[in-house]
Amino acid sequence: MDTLTIFGDIHANLPALEAVLADMDARALPNRACLGDLVGYGTWPNEVVALIEAAQIPTIMGNYDQGVGQDSDDCGCAYKDRISEALGKRSIAWSNAHTTAEHKAFLRTLSDRLVYTLGDLRVVLVHGSPRKINEYLFEDRPDSSLERLLDQVSADVLVCGHTHLPYHRMLPSGRHVINAGSVGKPKDGDPRAGYVVLRAIDRDLYVEFIRVSYDIEHVAQAIEATTMPHEYAQMLRAGRG
Repeated sequence: MDTLTIFGDIHANLPALEAVLADMDARALPNRACLGDLVGYGTWPNEVVALIEAAQIPTIMGNYDQGVGQDSDDCGCAYKDRISEALGKRSIAWSNAHTTAEHKAFLRTLSDRLVYTLGDLRVVLVHGSPRKINEYLFEDRPDSSLERLLDQVSADVLVCGHTHLPYHRMLPSGRHVINAGSVGKPKDGDPRAGYVVLRAIDRDLYVEFIRVSYDIEHVAQAIEATTMPHEYAQMLRAGRG
């Protein structure tokens, strides 16, 4: 394998997922893998789960998948304040109420990590970190901490999601940490859906971040037409939060 196409953090945003998959098809990108968080925040949890399942895309369990799959009121999110926590509780309650038992059962079957050989590189995919499903690996994390995490899973390349903030770090050891960003709820100020393509020749890694336009306003208005917190609609429009 010399190409790996990675996406995640869809968060029940079906139009964004459809746009990303169509873009991958147009580019004839092979070997697709999903970093999880299929549900939460958006209004199409069943449709997103059904599409991922039908496409047979290898998928990791995200913290939101774990929460909804278990009918829990805890999404494993790190809230900055009580207002954010209150919104999050309303979001997972809505997601629990509107995700079918069949799709919750599928969420419970998802993997905790995926491992690939890309060129001569061992690539490990996780949702949060190798240690914890909901650990945030931000771009400013110390090199030494990231090196230890790669050691833990014997990875040349570690790919994560969860923060919704895309980046590529090359560590002093020559190893790589990559965040794939988010399909359905970006937080880097660019509201377009995002994914990443990895290509390798022997041990040389090439990383391409791709952004895809879709009808964001349609998705925002779909949120505002439900009892899902309307604040999430504005976050989508801004690509923040």
